[in-house]
Formats: sequence, structure tokens, C-alpha cells
Amino acid sequence: MSRPDAPDALDPARTALVLVDLMDRIVALPLEPHKGTDVLATAETLADAFRSAGALVVLVRVERPGVAEQPPGSGLVAGLSRPGDVEVVKRTVGAFQGTGLDDVLRGRGVTTVVFGGIATNLGVESTARAAADLGYDLLFVEDAMTALTGAEHEASVRLDFPRLGTVVRAAEVSFARR
Repeated sequence: MSRPDAPDALDPARTALVLVDLMDRIVALPLEPHKGTDVLATAETLADAFRSAGALVVLVRVERPGVAEQPPGSGLVAGLSRPGDVEVVKRTVGAFQGTGLDDVLRGRGVTTVVFGGIATNLGVESTARAAADLGYDLLFVEDAMTALTGAEHEASVRLDFPRLGTVVRAAEVSFARR
């Protein structure tokens, strides 16, 4: 049984999954309330479901600006990306500034963005705030994100995200049949 405030089934033609900073060096950090490896596993399951439904998967990773070489572990976790996915490289906290992400989403007719990644209160929230400003409908998958502390994660999930969209668990994400 779904919650009364659970989202309707998503239209895969108009929905994108945006996963933020699932890179080895970030997934390996001590994170709360979910371990990075648990978030990665949930994100991989979500990404597979999105691909199977024909929905877009966007994988965002950060590069530090102005350095000759990125730190070890700065690529996406091996095996996360699949053919047809879009990779976005950001150089700011959020994934919209200077990346063309909005053009990619609009070009594919996306109106709903589903979020996961690390860190909840940094890369995910910054990207989500920009997406809200751009008029996208937002869905936040709580168990597909985590932060450096449980308090930071909870503040975003309980206080900020409900003002921007709907917070769900991965098991509540479903697609309308085409």
C-alpha cells in the first residue's frame, strides 16, 4: 500500500533520474544516515528501472576547477554508466550552472526530475533548488542519498525538500505503463 502523499506513476518519456557525485572518492567517505555503498546500490537499482522504462538517466560528477589533475577516484563509480545515459561534469556545487543540463532535459521533453546522490545537502540540494527555479517537478529518493552527517541529511529531507517537491523511498518510485 502506498502512502497518501506518494507520487503518481511517472511518465518515462517526461522523467529523468539525476544522480549526483557517485564517484569512488565520495562514495567511500564516512556518510550518514546511509553508507555510500548502500546509496550506490539503491541508485543502481533505480537507474536500471529508469533505463528499462525508457526514462533518461543523468550521471553528474564534479571536477575541481583550476587544477591540472583531478584527485584519484574522481570518475563515476565503475559500471554505473550505461549506453544512453548522459554524463554531466560540474565545476560548482550544483549541476545546472554552466553544464547544459537544462538544455539536455528540455531537449528530451523532461518535466519531472528524480534525485539521488551524495551529498544530500550539497550537490543534490543545490541542483534541486536550481531545478525548482527552472520549473521542473521534483521527486527526492531519500534512501538514494546521504550526507556527511545525519543531521545535514535530515535537514534537507525533512525541512527543505518537501518545500520543493515530494520525498519518497526507492520502493515508491514507479512508472506508468505506455
